[in-house]
Amino acid sequence: MKNLILTISILALSFNFISAQHLHPSEVSSVILNNFQKTFPKARDIEWEIKGNLYEVEFETGIFGDDHKALYTRDGKLVRHEEEIAKSNLPKTVLETIHRYYSSYRVDDVKRISENRKVIYKVELKNYSTEWKVVFDSQGRILQKRED
Repeated sequence: MKNLILTISILALSFNFISAQHLHPSEVSSVILNNFQKTFPKARDIEWEIKGNLYEVEFETGIFGDDHKALYTRDGKLVRHEEEIAKSNLPKTVLETIHRYYSSYRVDDVKRISENRKVIYKVELKNYSTEWKVVFDSQGRILQKRED
């Protein structure tokens, strides 16, 4: 049994290594780097990976080191941006929906995700026994929810 668990663990780690390859900035095309630097001039702690046909960059901004993740195509087009935000920066409509349906939960780990000119919000909601990951649109409608 221990050998089976060890084998599965090694395969899982190998798969992660194959599917996402860390890159040195010199391995990222200048078109992508230039577009990234124009869009996020205050980025720091920058880490690049290639995932399939997309370049993923994780970085921080701001005084408190807000986390970001951005995905670029090979020709330098930003296709997705995910950023950590404060609960207070959620739209009023999202806060109202949370209050209406999840009043006994505390809000944790809030992200604003921009993709294809749409913005959605991913929120972790926790109480003493349950945790939900809920995705909202800007109007406060629940697009997806799953128990975590």
